[in-house]
Amino acid sequence: MDKIKRILAIIAIILLVGMYASTLVIAIIGGENLMFYLGLSIAMTFIVPILLFCGIEIAKQIKKKKEENNNQF
Repeated sequence: MDKIKRILAIIAIILLVGMYASTLVIAIIGGENLMFYLGLSIAMTFIVPILLFCGIEIAKQIKKKKEENNNQF
């Protein structure tokens, strides 16, 4: 369980850092779609942690079901 949490957290960190870095680069270069990418970054700031939480909860449920199945036999 802890392994899955770590993997999901690392993936979330990589996504967020990459997204912020790309938004910064586009802002410095002055791309045409700057406001779109800024809005996307703001939205993903909320979406990625929510998905991370959901992934952790699903992993907990899977582990719980496996333990229940092992206890039945």
